[in-house]
Amino acid sequence: MRRLHLHRAGRRRPGVPILILLHGWSCHGGFFAPQLEELAELTEVIAPDLPGHGKTGDRVTPSIEAGADALAAMMQEEDIAQAVLVGWSMGALVAWSMIERHGSGRLGALVVEDMAPRVINGPDWTLGTLNGLDGPRNAVFLKAIEGQWPLLAPATARRSFALDAPRQLVDFAEREMRGANPRLLAAMWRSLTIQDFRPLTPRIQLPVVLARGARSQLYGLAAAEWQAAHLARARIETFARSGHSPHLEESSSFNDMLAGLLRRHGTLQGAEPA
Repeated sequence: MRRLHLHRAGRRRPGVPILILLHGWSCHGGFFAPQLEELAELTEVIAPDLPGHGKTGDRVTPSIEAGADALAAMMQEEDIAQAVLVGWSMGALVAWSMIERHGSGRLGALVVEDMAPRVINGPDWTLGTLNGLDGPRNAVFLKAIEGQWPLLAPATARRSFALDAPRQLVDFAEREMRGANPRLLAAMWRSLTIQDFRPLTPRIQLPVVLARGARSQLYGLAAAEWQAAHLARARIETFARSGHSPHLEESSSFNDMLAGLLRRHGTLQGAEPA
């Protein structure tokens, strides 16, 4: 199997889980710079470039399932156990897919950052994207990704944060997103918008933190509440000043939350596979 490119920092420490961070669509592992820099003092931190993104590119088939398989393979090869896994936006879909396809035996806890188990809205689901994206509108957007990505990147960056987010954050995201490959982005978008992890949700027995931005332009509180109601062990943690990217918008508070999970490793060891 072809491997994911990994951004890494820190080192393994006895009794402390490894932290794995999965980025969102049109981004890359470097979007977790605040976590790679600050939490490396506690443990090894790994942020892969997911398929279709960053230096992984098309080395791995651009699909959610291929990303899940590559992630599971990486964890097996490196003998990672009891990891704290963070899935931001699309990254949560990869995390759920890995649990569905490979189980959660190598995980101690899961953090879902501002994401719903299904992106597309329809007659039986209205908790996808807040803009009401449905099948027909998604077909139009898919065509636009390949042909008009330079025009779409600025709006994608702005929607990744609260409306009043610092300009430097938005500029950083726009600059990095512009460098993404539109063909691969379209393939990943097609894959992520056909996913539906609602049936999986009640089967997840891991401790789950639903980390949401109160000012998110993409997903609402109701999506987190639905997950909390259907998960065995979940809590919602709201970041009041954040949009879709609390790990960047309120990185200090987000890192404190992750550090708390890492330090509670002993209580996480009893988590059963989903």
